[in-house]
Amino acid sequence: MIGFVQGFLPLLGRILLSAIFLMSAIHKLTHWSATESQMQSEGLAWVSLLLAGAVAFELAGSLMVLVGFQARWGALLLFVFLIPVTFIVHDFWTYEGQEQQTQMINFIKNLAVMGGTLMVMAFGAGAFSVDAWRVARRREHPAVRAGAAQAVR
Repeated sequence: MIGFVQGFLPLLGRILLSAIFLMSAIHKLTHWSATESQMQSEGLAWVSLLLAGAVAFELAGSLMVLVGFQARWGALLLFVFLIPVTFIVHDFWTYEGQEQQTQMINFIKNLAVMGGTLMVMAFGAGAFSVDAWRVARRREHPAVRAGAAQAVR
């Protein structure tokens, strides 16, 4: 059971965590003008630059987390992306009625997703990842084994 939990569940978690960012980046790319208009309605300046940065952070971060390549850095990109999005776009305290409730739910969901990114930063990508494969290959490399044998003597 531990092998399954430590192997498969982090992979499933990475898939679920990265999916929303990957889909969001693709949506931004395919609906660039509409996304710029929505960002302008939030009172943001330099929307083209911010949008390009958002897409870059979401694409790079989600793909890094998804495949488990430098997953901690990918999770950091997603965490950093979420900070302004959460506090600027989902500023529920500026709304009233049903819209306030909707924005508060999205705000809290983003906080939960931020918690997921912190977990990846703290514990890494897990066994089924490029990061784990690279560590295993390094250990199997003859030079590494020879160095380890020298260190034992």
